[in-house]
Amino acid sequence: MITLNLAPIFVPLVGLVFPAIAMASLFLHVQKNTIV
Repeated sequence: MITLNLAPIFVPLVGLVFPAIAMASLFLHVQKNTIV
């Protein structure tokens, strides 16, 4: 029951959080390079 209820929540959560972290790390990397 718990897994069935959390599965539809974790799928979009991972689908949104993973790209967000990737974009954030990429943004910080580019920002650091432009400042230096």
